[in-house]
Amino acid sequence: MTHQEIQDGTGFPWDIGVFDAHCHPTDTMSSIAEIPGMRATTLTVMATRGEDQELVHQTAATLRSGQPPSLSGQSIGRVLPCFGWHPWFSHQILDDMRKTETEVTSASVKKQAHYSKVLTPSPADTFISALPDPKPLSQLISETRERLLNHPAALVGEIGLDRAFRLPQVWTQHEKEGRDSQLTPGSREGRALSPHKVQLEHQKVVLEAQLRLAGELQRPVSVHSVQCHGAIFDLFKKLWTGHERKKPSRRERARRYSAADAHAQSDVEEEQQKPITAKRSPLPFPPRICMHSYSGHVEPLKQFLNSSNPSDVYFSFSTVINFNGPSPQKIVEVIKALPDDRILIESDLHTAGQQMDDLLEEVARQICELRGWDLRQGVRQLAENWKKFVFG
Repeated sequence: MTHQEIQDGTGFPWDIGVFDAHCHPTDTMSSIAEIPGMRATTLTVMATRGEDQELVHQTAATLRSGQPPSLSGQSIGRVLPCFGWHPWFSHQILDDMRKTETEVTSASVKKQAHYSKVLTPSPADTFISALPDPKPLSQLISETRERLLNHPAALVGEIGLDRAFRLPQVWTQHEKEGRDSQLTPGSREGRALSPHKVQLEHQKVVLEAQLRLAGELQRPVSVHSVQCHGAIFDLFKKLWTGHERKKPSRRERARRYSAADAHAQSDVEEEQQKPITAKRSPLPFPPRICMHSYSGHVEPLKQFLNSSNPSDVYFSFSTVINFNGPSPQKIVEVIKALPDDRILIESDLHTAGQQMDDLLEEVARQICELRGWDLRQGVRQLAENWKKFVFG
């Protein structure tokens, strides 16, 4: 940035640090080589399905440049990996943790029974035969736990609920022959949509298991929600019950700020920040939640931001989803209503490189304008918000 750009405010302050709270560059692995040359500081890279979990791990490991993540020093490198199972692929998960699946010896019969149960309307045999064999939920949680333990700063994501999503139709031979080989398999890739949706109750089972894992390991989560903000909040509320933050009494507030109790309070807070051990029961909810590309109304913000909630809830916004959607004015009202310290930016892009940088700059400028922030002030606030979301 030139001196003149700093003086007239036109240059974008990449030097402060710009953090993409949600993106999918491993969907286009050929673009990963662009990341070291990007202006963005760190990309929070999501996994969504079976085909990309290992790719997210490999990308983070490759770009770590020999420096392990540092929680205390808030240094993470170019990629922060996130491991989770997206609701669009939740039908591929078999609920074996509640023992609700019919016990059958034939794998093909079990596959048929599973997909007939979790998809609506119930699909034809030919549609089911083209779907992958379902993965047990217990296996998904075990594998995700192992990946999270291998990456001490990793998040859980992308997870969530989606009422609108419909499965794509089965690949035709012509589509198979014409698909872009540079794209990671598993996504829609332009196929026509079928009438089949994933039962919301099944999506909730898969989501809750991952939220509980995030609580066990005290990792933040990135949550996808389409036409499900009420159902998402109800699930959070279920996991929060009995752990609500209590508003201190006037006497307690006075004691908290007295000099005599300062050291004792510090000791308590330090104890609360310690990693979970065998002596401390794991919490059933994540410490921090990002509602990614939030598309809800202003009214639900109050319940998500209630001071009694034991999880801190953040809201991220992208140009592609939020400002180019059908209700941009609704998002403007949401952004203006949020507290300064709960706003994040994201690209939600599937390709790393210049376009991702451009989208981050665009959404940062849009938010700064809506909030009335000076550009440098706003970018600094957004950077601090991301650090607080990731590190606590």
